[in-house]
Amino acid sequence: MRGPRRRLPALPALLWLALAPLPGAPGPAARAELRVRVRLPGGQVTEESLQADSGSDCISLELRTADGALVTLTADFRQEVKIFRALILGELERGQSQFQALCFITRLHRNEIIPSESMAKLRQKNPRTVRQAEEVRGLEHLSMDVAVNFSKGAQLSSHIHNVCAEAKEAIYTREEDVKFWLDKGVDGSMFEVLPQTSDLPDLQRCKLCADRWKPCICSYSLSIEWYPCMLKYCKSRDAGGKVSSYKCGIRSCQKGYTFDYYVPQKQLCLWDEET
Repeated sequence: MRGPRRRLPALPALLWLALAPLPGAPGPAARAELRVRVRLPGGQVTEESLQADSGSDCISLELRTADGALVTLTADFRQEVKIFRALILGELERGQSQFQALCFITRLHRNEIIPSESMAKLRQKNPRTVRQAEEVRGLEHLSMDVAVNFSKGAQLSSHIHNVCAEAKEAIYTREEDVKFWLDKGVDGSMFEVLPQTSDLPDLQRCKLCADRWKPCICSYSLSIEWYPCMLKYCKSRDAGGKVSSYKCGIRSCQKGYTFDYYVPQKQLCLWDEET
């Protein structure tokens, strides 16, 4: 891809960022979908879908993990909300349903991921390239101590209705993020503080709990293996010697998360067992 009278440096492993509207391309409000091949930690290759809508100022990433779970990340920049959804294959022989859905909602901070308008302009240079993140960001361990009422969730983000439809009874967030949203005027009636070990002295971690029908603290881990986390800028010099910078690519990152949350019975957390 070229800008007028200048050539981009050779960056073969990156997705290229459009520097100017392509012929016939949408205007400021654009939608785009991209599929990239990503290598998982065990060496398997999976396909990751990236969608961007600059009109609603949101992006979505989706990939299937090595254990068959479908993981989705939706970033709502307008509401400063980040939604993780996991569709986990159930263990039918142990009395679980075909799949189990979880939603974890956290505050979206600035500079966590590239803006939606930039994501909507991404073009892939080598579609068959198997990509690995250039930067591994630290594991984030989060205590999800608040439940979110699905029927009222649209007040927090309009995307909750669609993304978390299969997880109506399993939508979690953090008290510290709730305080941030309350300060922004979000209705507090959609939040309910969950029991913690300080409230129930006998409450154990699910991996230590022998009774499948007792409440416990479950842990679920997921990883976003590849996502555009930063814009790259290149410099050019005009005929008069003036130096200017322009967007010329992206930096990719990987980040893992572990979520701890209350479940009314260990049967809802069979993956979290002592090994």
